[in-house]
Amino acid sequence: MFDFNKKEEEIKHGKLLIPLLPLRDVVVFPHMIVPLFVGREKSINALEYAMQHDKEIFLAAQRSAEIDEPTEDDVYAVGTIGNIIQLLRLPDGTVKALVEGRRRGVVKDYMPNEDFFLVDVDELKGSHASQSDTKLEALIRNVVEAFKKYAKISRKVPSELMGSMSSTDDPSKLADTVVAHLYVKLDERQKVLETNDVVERLEKIYALMMAEIEILEVEGRIRKRVKSQMEKTQKDYYLNEQMRAIQKEMGEDDSFKAEMRELEKKLKEKKLTEEAYEKVKQEMKKLKMMAPMSAEATVVRNYVDWILALPWYEKTEDRTGLKESEAILEEDHYGLKEVKERILEYLAVQTLSKKKKGSILCLVGPPGVGKTSIAKSIARATNRKFIRLSLGGLRDEAEIRGHRRTYIGAMPGKIIQLLKKAGSSNPVFCLDEIDKLSSDFRGDPASALLEVLDPEQNVAFNDNYLEVDYDLSDIMFITTANVLQTIPAALQDRTEVIRIAGYTEPEKLNIAGKYLVSKELETNGLTEKNITFSNGALLTIIRKYTREAGVRNLEREIASVCRKVARRIVTNGSTRKIKVGAKSVGKYLGIPKYRFGEIEGLDRIGLTVGLAWTEVGGELLTIESSVMQGTGKLTLTGKLGDVMQESAQAALTYVRSRAEVLGLAENFYKELDIHVHVPEGAIPKDGPSAGIAMATSIASALLKKKVRSDLAMTGEITLRGRVLPIGGLKEKLLAAHRGRIKTVIIPIENEKDLADIPANVLRELEIVFVENVDDVLQRAFVPEDKPETYPRQTKSAEGGGEVQIHA
Repeated sequence: MFDFNKKEEEIKHGKLLIPLLPLRDVVVFPHMIVPLFVGREKSINALEYAMQHDKEIFLAAQRSAEIDEPTEDDVYAVGTIGNIIQLLRLPDGTVKALVEGRRRGVVKDYMPNEDFFLVDVDELKGSHASQSDTKLEALIRNVVEAFKKYAKISRKVPSELMGSMSSTDDPSKLADTVVAHLYVKLDERQKVLETNDVVERLEKIYALMMAEIEILEVEGRIRKRVKSQMEKTQKDYYLNEQMRAIQKEMGEDDSFKAEMRELEKKLKEKKLTEEAYEKVKQEMKKLKMMAPMSAEATVVRNYVDWILALPWYEKTEDRTGLKESEAILEEDHYGLKEVKERILEYLAVQTLSKKKKGSILCLVGPPGVGKTSIAKSIARATNRKFIRLSLGGLRDEAEIRGHRRTYIGAMPGKIIQLLKKAGSSNPVFCLDEIDKLSSDFRGDPASALLEVLDPEQNVAFNDNYLEVDYDLSDIMFITTANVLQTIPAALQDRTEVIRIAGYTEPEKLNIAGKYLVSKELETNGLTEKNITFSNGALLTIIRKYTREAGVRNLEREIASVCRKVARRIVTNGSTRKIKVGAKSVGKYLGIPKYRFGEIEGLDRIGLTVGLAWTEVGGELLTIESSVMQGTGKLTLTGKLGDVMQESAQAALTYVRSRAEVLGLAENFYKELDIHVHVPEGAIPKDGPSAGIAMATSIASALLKKKVRSDLAMTGEITLRGRVLPIGGLKEKLLAAHRGRIKTVIIPIENEKDLADIPANVLRELEIVFVENVDDVLQRAFVPEDKPETYPRQTKSAEGGGEVQIHA
């Protein structure tokens, strides 16, 4: 804190030293009382110094209000010597000062001081004009009259000020009082403050005041014009309504009647159901009686437009040539035999039957197998329009049934909206991702779809907005889903479920060679002259860079290779043809992402190969068992689900029950601990079909007998040793074939499922059917006299994602 008294030593004889307060956007004139809010430290110090002395402060405006720390050059030299009437410190640290301007002054010099501006000020003495001066008297009268006019127009000048001005004898005080109440720019006010001559000052003020009066008069005229225009608009609207009423009485034509005639013409030309026709006639009758500009008339008009725009009887003619339709389906998709057969059956029935009816199919399969694209192909094969509605995350019933017309902005549901867009009453309608429907307080869309997908009900589908029945029975509905579990049973019951299990490795290879490579070459601006893929390269991409049931990621990886080749061509200008082989795939795609499942090749004790099903196809499942001294404890590891853990317990119980037959001690389990582990522990595994593999692994560990490494098995086990049937046999056998397995043990009840297995897979696998675990052990254990096999050298890359395995 500075010492106020030390500044007394700097006051020299003949000098007027006063603290300076820089002001932002304010010019204080003599005789003017103004409150100031001060927050800057230097300014507060200046005020406190003044209060400690004679309360005099020099008030000068800053040249720019944006400067927080002004220097000597940033402050005008001419200001006002003022007196502090009151000083109040506020809670936030700022100071409120009430100051009164006394007389003009000019800064002669700035005194050295770090705490605030201390200036040497000379007082400016005004010219002493005589009251008898005629020019001055005339100027005073003009200024007073102009100020009265200004006060009347602006309405911002206090009325008591006019009285005090009339009694003022001092022309300088009059000039300063008037300019203090004018709304002029800072530099103009500063110029007036710097004008010492009273006559010259009054002339400047009079000029400023006249300019302000002119601006205010222009503003007033603009406000009056805008107001009159608004009144005219309201008047025109009122007169137009009156004219419309008069024309209605006189039977004269207007635009509203022309619109009504147009609607009546459309109604005559449009073929509607009887119910819809009567409803439109009734609504048009109401519309004629309404005011054309009313909100209700707009609602009715929109409703009539919707009814007349819908395709009630407009249809496309089905393609009846089965060979042509079959060729289109084969051209667009490889495989998917069951789906194609069902479509051709439908077309055959449509050709023979007089009573044609729509079909409702549900295509269920993993992502990327072509469910949505096959729906588009069906539309092309049948010569129908194609429309698609994505149901993923849909949770409002009104999206299906529409809103009632009582709501503002009501519209029909998506079914009706898309039919209007298609312009046909018999399109192929794809309801995509039906297994991902949601529900909340707004209703259950799945329940609303029950009527849409029921052939007995959808002949009279009632949308809440239309309020009339619409026939959906000619539509061919195709729904798609990844899983059936999340689809309500009632909805499943209304559809014909066709499962798409996913593509086999040979199918993926064919699809890549026939469709994906050519598609990506065209997309990336390449031709077969630039790049070719060998079957080995495609097979490497399928095995080591993708893990999926479909071909979506396969397409992405092929596209990635094409992009790198395109960049190479553009960068180097190379025209040489690039051949992508199995060995060069890594050059473009990097290290393999997934481990390609193959057997270890070495017969081991306690190690068996099971078969598992995942959403992206079949997998080989290694099961390990180890026996050690203990207390009869069974430990299960490998992130196994409840069902799989129960299968392990059942397997151990069976081995214990057959201890005598197997040659085990009667109480062996009391002195041994058994640990069963399924590798790749980060991946969840569940299901009962690993039962016989676990039983074989435990028996092998206890009997110290090796298990054949070229043999895999799948089957559920019972406590009596029966082997029960399993699911996903096709995917499991494909995984065994891919992993170079020679023999596969399966339940005898799954023999019928071999019809779906590709012939090339069955030729290379020995399939063994079993009914009991005893048969499994007999085939699985390596004979004592068999020579030991050694592992093949195989290259593999570790990797993989979080894909749940179902054993």
